Amino acid sequence: MKRETLVGIAAGLLMTCSVPVMAQELGYWRASSKTAHDITGDIGIGETNLLINLSSYNIAQAKTLTPAEVSTVFDTDSAGTKRAHLYGMSIPATKKFLHKNTLCGSDDTKWMVTYVDGNMLQVAFFSGESAPAFTPDAMANATNLCGIYTYVR
Repeated sequence: MKRETLVGIAAGLLMTCSVPVMAQELGYWRASSKTAHDITGDIGIGETNLLINLSSYNIAQAKTLTPAEVSTVFDTDSAGTKRAHLYGMSIPATKKFLHKNTLCGSDDTKWMVTYVDGNMLQVAFFSGESAPAFTPDAMANATNLCGIYTYVR
């Protein structure tokens, strides 16, 4: 190979390795759980938006959850290495999705937690102006957890 080609390949690899890792939840997801089939259908997650039933909503990543925090929301190993993301959002309670369902009943949806394990995505939606508290006691008594949905790629 020519020297210029090798330098070009090396530069390309270096640039690829220096790009920050994107959130694994980004992209198109097919509804897998009954709840997801009945309420949201398939979804799409972008860096700044969530697409549900052809409607787009702005989202902003608020926090990366530790494995211990993840295990308070989803059935995961608290000693594991997988992390989740908390997003702020605003979906009005009046917004109807599939079969005239809402995400949080009569409350606005304000928070979303996403957790990816392989080709499976779990999403939890929360109401309330304050971010959810990710402790075992808080989640056991949470009145702002609207539902948990499962999707696959």
